[in-house]
Formats: sequence, C-alpha cells, structure tokens
Amino acid sequence: MATRPPVGLPRLSRRSRILLIVGAVVLVGLITGSRLLGTYVNWLWFGEVGFRSVYATVLGTRFGLFFAVGLLVGGLLAINLIIAYRTRPVFVPVSGPDDPVARYRAVVSKRMKLFAIGLPVLVGLIAGTSAQTEWQLLQLFLNATQFGVNDPEFGHDIGFYAFQLPFYTWVMSWLFIATAVAFVGAVVSHYLFGGIRLAGRGGQLSGPSRTHLAIVAGTFILLKAVAYFLDRYTLLFSERNDKFDGASYTDLNAVLPAKLILLFIAVFCAIAFFAGAVLRNLQLPAIATVLLVLSSILVGAAWPAVLEQFSVKPNAIEKEAEPINRNIAATRQAFGLTEDKVESKPYAGKQNVSLDELKSDQATLGNVRLLDPAVISKTFTQFQQLRPFYAFPEKLDVDRYKVDQQLQDYIVAVRELHTAGIPSGQRDWINQHLIYTHGNGMVFAEASKVNSPADEGGNGGYPVFEVAEVGQNGEVKPGPFGVQQPRTYYGEMGSAGDYAIVGGRGEGAPGEYDTDGSSYTYDGKGGVRIGGLFNKLVFAAAYGERNILFNSAIGDDSRIIFNRNPRDRVEAVAPWLTVDGDPYPAVVDGRITWIVDGYTTLDNYPYARRTALGEATNDSLPGVAQQPDREISYIRNSVKATVDAYDGSVTLYEMDKQDPVLKAWMGVFPGTVKANSEMSQSLKEHLRYPEDLFKVQREMLSEYHVDNPRDFYSGVSFWDVPSDPTIDNATTIEAQQQGVQQQRDRQPPFYVLAGDPADADKVSFQLTSALVRLNREFMASYVTVGSDPDNYGKISVLTLNNEAKGPQQIQTTFLTNGEVSGELNLLTQRQTKVVYGNLLTLPVGGGLLYVEPIYIERASQNTQFPQLFKVLVSFGDKVGYAPTLSQALEEVLTGAAAQVPGEDNNGQPPTSTPSATPTTPPADGQQGTELQQAVKDIQTALSRVKAAQASGDFAELGSAYKALDEATKRFDTASAASTQSPSSVQPSPTPTG
Repeated sequence: MATRPPVGLPRLSRRSRILLIVGAVVLVGLITGSRLLGTYVNWLWFGEVGFRSVYATVLGTRFGLFFAVGLLVGGLLAINLIIAYRTRPVFVPVSGPDDPVARYRAVVSKRMKLFAIGLPVLVGLIAGTSAQTEWQLLQLFLNATQFGVNDPEFGHDIGFYAFQLPFYTWVMSWLFIATAVAFVGAVVSHYLFGGIRLAGRGGQLSGPSRTHLAIVAGTFILLKAVAYFLDRYTLLFSERNDKFDGASYTDLNAVLPAKLILLFIAVFCAIAFFAGAVLRNLQLPAIATVLLVLSSILVGAAWPAVLEQFSVKPNAIEKEAEPINRNIAATRQAFGLTEDKVESKPYAGKQNVSLDELKSDQATLGNVRLLDPAVISKTFTQFQQLRPFYAFPEKLDVDRYKVDQQLQDYIVAVRELHTAGIPSGQRDWINQHLIYTHGNGMVFAEASKVNSPADEGGNGGYPVFEVAEVGQNGEVKPGPFGVQQPRTYYGEMGSAGDYAIVGGRGEGAPGEYDTDGSSYTYDGKGGVRIGGLFNKLVFAAAYGERNILFNSAIGDDSRIIFNRNPRDRVEAVAPWLTVDGDPYPAVVDGRITWIVDGYTTLDNYPYARRTALGEATNDSLPGVAQQPDREISYIRNSVKATVDAYDGSVTLYEMDKQDPVLKAWMGVFPGTVKANSEMSQSLKEHLRYPEDLFKVQREMLSEYHVDNPRDFYSGVSFWDVPSDPTIDNATTIEAQQQGVQQQRDRQPPFYVLAGDPADADKVSFQLTSALVRLNREFMASYVTVGSDPDNYGKISVLTLNNEAKGPQQIQTTFLTNGEVSGELNLLTQRQTKVVYGNLLTLPVGGGLLYVEPIYIERASQNTQFPQLFKVLVSFGDKVGYAPTLSQALEEVLTGAAAQVPGEDNNGQPPTSTPSATPTTPPADGQQGTELQQAVKDIQTALSRVKAAQASGDFAELGSAYKALDEATKRFDTASAASTQSPSSVQPSPTPTG
C-alpha cells in the first residue's frame, strides 16, 4: 500500500545554526559563570578562615553524587532506549496515510544520536542536580558510629536508624525513579518504532517489546519488595497515634505482619513478570499484579484500620501502654532528659517564710536582676552610641564576670558598626566600605543595679555603664575586664551583602575612621587579600561594583572582609550544625569574642517524639534569629564555636564528648573540631547553657516528666509553657482589668544569678523557666539548668502540688493592685509609655518570689528610651511596689531588705523602708502639696469607680467618674505649675564614653 513520504522538520541555514550555537554558549556561560564565580569567592573565604578542607569535602561529595545519580538515571534510560531501538520491528506497519507517529519517527531517525545521547544526558543532569543536595546522607553513612543503645523492637543499634536506614531509603527512592523513567522511555520508544501498536481493540505488542517491558516492570516490583522490607524499620517513626510517636499497637500487630506478607507477594509478582518475559505471556504477570494490589488494600490498609477501630481504640490505655513506655524512654534519651541529667524534687511553694529561711537564700535575693536585656537597648543607644553609625542590637545579652572574686551578672553589648546610620549626605561607596569599617568597644552594665532610684531626680533609673573602647586620641581603654583590642569588625549587625575593604592603603589614601581625632589601619589576619588585579576583578564582578577595580585607596596589602555575622560564619564552616539563634559577646583572654552554640540534630530517632524546632523555640523575645520549622527527634549541644570580633577567626570546640552524631561528623571533617581540653579556662567561665536547646527541653519536660503510661495517655499531669504576661500591653490598665484577652507569645527563659539548687549558699549562673499546668495558669514546676563549669547542663526541676499562682495570674495581681493601677493610669494619661520588664520567678525560702521591673519612656522628650521607674514584687498574696528592690521586698518579706546589697551609690542596704513615693517629680511648697493632694484624690476616685462597678450602682459610678475627672484636671494643673519651678527641672543624664 502506497503511503505519503514522512515530512521532517525544516532545515536551518548555516547562519541560523551558528547564531543558535552562540546563543546557547552565552546562556550556558551566564548560568555557569555566576556559579563558578561564587565557588571561587567561597574557596578564597574558606581559605581565610582555615576551613578549606570542609568546602573541598562538600564540593567533592556533591560532585560525586551528581555524577553517580546522573549516570544511574541517565544511563539506565539510555540503555532502555537503545534496547527499544535495536529490538524494533524490521517492517513498521502504518495505520494509514495520516499516521501521526510517522512524522516523529522520521525526525528521530534522522537525529538518532542527538535523541539517544541528548535525552539521557538532560535527564541525568536534572537527576544529578537534585541528588547532590543530599550530600550529608552519604557522608553520615560512610562515617556511621554506634550509639550503644538498641531499639526495643528489632534490637538494632540506634546508629542503624540515624545513619544507615536514611541512606538505604534514599538509594531506594532513586532506584524507583530510575526504573520508572526507564520504563516510560522504553514504552515511548517501542511505540515510536512500532513495537507497540494501538490499532485494533486491545492493541498489539511485539515479542521483544513484551519481553523488555516485562523485565523492567518486574525489576520495579522487586524493588518494591525491598522497600517493604525497609518499611518494617520505618514503623518505629510512625505517627499513627496523635498522643505519642513510634510504633503503636496497630503498627506492631497489624502493619508489621502486613509488610512481611506484602514482601513475599511482591517477590512472587516480580517472578511472575520475569516468567512472563521468558514465556512471552502477560496473563501471569497481570494476575500477580491484581493480587498485589488487592493484598495492599486488604492486608496493608483494611486490616490495620479494622484492628485500630474495634480493638485498640476501645482499650487504648491497656493496648498502648508498652509503646508509650518505649516513647517515654526514647524521648528522654534523645533530648538529654535522662535521670543522670535531670533531678526532680518536690517544692513546698510556701506563702509565708521566716527570716532564717530568707537568710538561706541570700545568694538569690542579693542578685535579683533589674535590667531587662530585651527592653534597655534604646537606653544603651541613648547614652553609649557616641556616633550615628554605631548601634546596639535590639536585644542585648546577659553574661557574668568576677568582680573582687564575686560573681556578678552584666548586661553586655558590642558597640557595632551600622552603616545605615551614616548621614544620608555622606552615605557614598567610599564611606560605607573604606572609611567606616568597624565598631568601637563593648559596654557593660551591672544587671542588678541602677545609678539611683527614678524618683530622686531626672537622672535616676538608668544603668551604671562601664566601657572598653578606643579613646579620642586612639588610645585603648581596656575597661573593667581588660579588653586588649576594642575594635570590632565582625558582629550581629552585619548583613549578608555587607563588606569592608581594610588594611594597607594606597599612597595618600585616607585611613579607616577610628575616632574624631584618629584613624586606623587594620593589621589583623581577617579578610581575603584583594590587592592583585585578578582578585579585584573577581570581587568587582561578585558585588557588581566597579569602584573595587578602580579605587586607588586599595593597596597591595588590602583585604576585603565579608560574611561578617558570627552566626553566618559558623554555619558556613560547619554546615552540619544547627546554630543557636542568639550569639553573645564575651571578653575571653582579653579579646572580644562571639560565642555561638551549635547543635547536632536527627529527625529519625526510633520512638522519640518529633517536634518542630522553629515552633518549640519561638517566644516573645525580639531580635533573635528564628530556627527553621523542621521536625527533629534528637538534639545535643555538641559544639561551642567562637568568632573573634577583630579578625573573624572561627574555632569549634567539642562540648558533648558522648554524642555519636558529633563523632560521625568529626569523621567526615577530621581536624575541624578541637577537643574540649583545648578550651581556655576564661572561655569556660563564659559559656552559657543555650536558650534554644533549653526551650526544646522544657517543652519535652512538660509532657515527659510523666512516668505512668496511663497518666501520659490521659494527659492529666501535663504542664505547659506560660504565655508572656508582659507583652502587648499597649491597651490601658482599665481594659486589662476588664479582662480583655490578647494573643500572647510564650514566655522566654531567663538567665539569672541565683543560689545553686544543690548548694543554696553558692551563687551560680542559671537559665530558668516557669511551667504551668496544662490549660490552667497555676504553677506546676520551676526548671533551671546550670551554666557554670562545675554544674554545666545539670537540670533541676522543682515540682509544686499546691495552687501557687503562675506568671499570668501574678501579672493580673500586679495590675489590679490599687496603688499600682492608680500610678500607672496617671502615667498613661500623661502620655508616658509604660514598659513591663521580664517577670522573673525565683524560689526563695521554700516559696516563689516574683520580680518585675517597670520602665517608663517619657513622651515629652525628643528621644524616648526606657528608665527603670519602679519594681514590682510578689510573694504569697502580698504585692510590693517601690522605687527600689529592697523597699519592694520589705513590703512582702519582712527582713528581706537586709539580704539585698544597696542600690544607692554607697553600696549599703537601706536601714528603713520608706513608703511609696509619688510618680511625679518633686515640687516645692504649695505646688508640691497640691500635687500630692491631686494624686490622693485620683486614687480615691479610682477606688470609688471600682466599687461602683462591682455593686452596679450607676449613680455612684457617674459621681465617681466626675470626681476622677476633676482630680485629673487639678493634677494636670499642679503638674504643669511644678514643671515651671526651677527646683523640679529634670536634667538629662550626660552620655559617658
């Protein structure tokens, strides 16, 4: 039968082919050029920090996976395409003159090499690019270690699940993909070359195509049998039951046997496909496939569902007891909450204590922190910024130092460079990258001390600052803790694209800004050399900045400093670590050093609870990097990293010697993590137990302190992290008294200096948190963990069984107190912003002491910044409210003031307890009398309003509001008059440094 000759694609002219080739080369160059440029810049940077071996290992592993997986997927596709082409029918029947396949068959036949090579290469490139991101799986598999703990079901070491099983399942996934792609390629090829015809009722398959496709399909089914075998182990990560993680009763007694049954059926099905290929009969494979599908539905899905619904759920507590016990034990092990690390003991939660009991907790009472690091950043900025291009982070840090052999906690902050603060008229490229290159110094403020009470004049309620910095003449002022080099080139304020060019300058070029009277030339080892023409070209291209190439100030010894954030530097040199969100500065051996905590994590610890890291570490603290919201089931603070603020050098120290995950990574990157013994004593004295780890652990403790499976299943004994009662207080005090509910974030843990749980007479630096009962606001427990070298990581849990008030209830008690609400209302009416500091919970004398500083920001000033105004204290059912901590303590605990070091400049404790003073500045004569009377009248009117609301007497309520309005007007009049009096003028504090 005659047919019309197939029509091919139109041929391109020689010029068109050349243009297409040139365009393709340019496109590939643009895509690969930026990657090559970035790779070279990274190569230089890793060489600068001394971790080039890390980068080389990562690159080598990624390239290896790229080629291996690309060759597997692309090669298997190529082999099947070749087989399909070589087994094509000699004579290809056509269905008619308009056969739609003929045209494409002709095109492929004319460009056989292009399709036979190009298509597999393209598929291989895509597969390899996707696979190379999983380099960590391969390296952990090759460097696997033993945990020394076996799973309770199969008896395998946990290392099998952490390092080997993830790699096996990953390999299986790529084998499935490669086989599926090969099968699709074979089907299309056989159809294109006539091995498969769709003409007729059921279509036709040639003998070779039937054999070929049956073998490929049989291979896929055989891989499925292997997957069923591995699925048995993944049951230990099951999330079938929403009350616990790990294999449930149904998983162990229905799903696990089903996996074995399906495994044997899959093997039989694969054999049927191979037999069908030999016998050239597809009936047997078809019957086996139907059997596998039906078995998957009945055995793999229906039977477990029936068992769960009719046997397990009606008897869940008894059926799930053993899995819950396994879940509790595994979770405690995975999150570091075993008995050797956590000590729990009951706590009385007394309402009244004796003077002797108070004296036993002098270490706590004498070190109550008054300065909130999340509040006073603007105060640091006001008094210690010096120049607009310096800045402090939004949240400051707490650390401790020894002063006269006594441990004292400090609020600390580095005065960092902030180029966005350069005046707009001076914000050019030279100033941003060549002149203003570094910060100046570190500021310290004793955390439990202010210069004077706020009501003793306008200068009161501010931190007592101590500074290490460069003086106006360029001389180094070491400050109280011996800082040898106060210039800081690396810090938290550095952004991802920020860079500075420092060091040797060209002839006649200006130096780096140091102070108004001096300049500086960087002499450290940080940064990449940029003096050569080639490196200038590289960085000019990398940053898209031609000035790097042509600026004459860049000399032969110049260096370019980039990647300046300590957290980013640690993440780069240790890509296997999860880095804590809050690095902090410390003076270590005379140098300003950033300390960064690093975690090793797993997401596949058998039977352990899986938790979202981002959600578990989220709280109300501002200015803290948010963790990724990925699930983990194991975490260890295995590494402490340091970053020198002057030269940027990064050092990793082993912190958890027993961590198998750390041992595996040390095998991957040998020599990059130093032994714990190499850590200096000065550094050990400034280590803090990391916040993110503690947040995860307290969330786990809220449930996994329960030992009894029955109680665990019911959840009756669970705890919860309280919401922060001190945030979102923009509403008026009256609105809060009326019960306005607002969405609040979790209360963060707090660093405090307090009595050691094991020795009340010893002062220790701790990270603490209150926990309340689930869905109730009563206190359930107080959790603290030590940070000092001799008690680091020791967790103490004080459990309460009485109805002690929790943070939210205490805040309500504070704000409904007549004296407190009256004074704060007056401040609000005068447009003075009230800021609530951190509400600290402290165990004292067998009871719970709550301390909350109150700050104010005066709206009348051009620059607003917090000033410590009053201190709120609660113990039992009493509330103390006074300008100083000792006065407030004395109102709730008689004799407590004697346990608190003096808050005045003489350092002596007060001998008496003065009454609460007015919130207004002191006034003279008649003005002062009128002002005080107005305050009393307002308080009386507020009491009348509250009483009338409670009784429902609307006439009395109207009269009370009228009296309140009149008293407020008298207060405003007297306040305005007192402001004009010379004796009541409040001078602003003079900035220091």
